[in-house]
Amino acid sequence: MLVAFALRPRTMPDSQTIVAAEQPVHLSHLRNVESFSTIPDPQARSVAVFQEAGRVIQHPRCMNCHPRTDRPTQTDAMRPHSPWVSRGPDDAGEPTLRCSTCHHQANFEASGVPGNPKWKLAPIEMAWQGKSLGEICRQLLDPARSHMNREQLLHHMAHDELVGWAWHPGGRRTRAPGTQAEFGALIQAWLETGARCPG
Repeated sequence: MLVAFALRPRTMPDSQTIVAAEQPVHLSHLRNVESFSTIPDPQARSVAVFQEAGRVIQHPRCMNCHPRTDRPTQTDAMRPHSPWVSRGPDDAGEPTLRCSTCHHQANFEASGVPGNPKWKLAPIEMAWQGKSLGEICRQLLDPARSHMNREQLLHHMAHDELVGWAWHPGGRRTRAPGTQAEFGALIQAWLETGARCPG
């Protein structure tokens, strides 16, 4: 007996928004600082706290803006930016094609193009893609590469509006885990426990 199946065309999501519609709870939340209090060794606690913060640091919402080359990446798959663009002399695009040409003051829902007033790449000295969490940790603590002291680093992670975009990316993009406040609290606890890095 033959069974006929009706084939219906499937609409593919826009390349900017190929993500899971909902994140599982265990992936979308961050452990709070208090949950690490049972680790008696301060150095081990510091590493554990940073590893939890690393779930944000190594999330595509952050990694896409910390590429290993002069070309940003896009989507959860971290594909090379399309159209082709380059960081330029100030990390905000080449003079002939600035980031702000397409990325405006806020997310533009009609086109799916994300936006923020500060939209640009992290300095090349802060390239994270292709690095271990331990390497990123040591990079963050090196003012020659991060261009920040520890107080500035905490403010950047906990309060910077471009970093905060990771929790409000618009469209169907996956958000970074937790909230910026929770992430900032983890960074603060990490710094207060000696800022130890994973091996």
